[in-house]
Amino acid sequence: MLDTRELGRRPGSQRQVTRTVPAPAELGIDVLSVPEGSPVDIDLRLEAVMEGVLVTGEARASLEGECARCLDPIADEIDVTFQELFVYADHARGGTGDGDDGDDEVSTLEDDLADLEPLLRDAVVLALPFQPLCQDDCPGLCPECGANLKDDPEHDHEAPIDPRWAALADLDTPSSSTTATNEQQ
Repeated sequence: MLDTRELGRRPGSQRQVTRTVPAPAELGIDVLSVPEGSPVDIDLRLEAVMEGVLVTGEARASLEGECARCLDPIADEIDVTFQELFVYADHARGGTGDGDDGDDEVSTLEDDLADLEPLLRDAVVLALPFQPLCQDDCPGLCPECGANLKDDPEHDHEAPIDPRWAALADLDTPSSSTTATNEQQ
């Protein structure tokens, strides 16, 4: 929670805030996330406007996860920017008088406190890659045996035999019955 009382309700007033906060639980996706409790550095600019407080910020945090192709561990950093208008609670309840019933997605200030966690969560999750990779050209794992192809680039298997043609492989080697028939002639 961020206290905006020092800013006041004078449109045009600004305040810079720098904080380091612990990362909330489950900040990320299944394969790549900010570890819970790790430090998140946040630089904010608060601006008072007629409707509320405009929060513009930048957050930096460390990431941990695993490669989507080879499952090797990944350690990286993320830097995201965000911006949100937090509307004064009395302004949000009062409406605008133009027949608008209000928007459920509007962020509001409760007792002049702004909850930045949903804003930070959205910014981080949207900035993460859909399939994180340990390196851009990661070859992944062998689909047959699971060997890491990055460790063994020459890894190879015999070409599989199509099961529809497997019976014909026996025709390639002479069987004992055909050898005996040929010997009798």
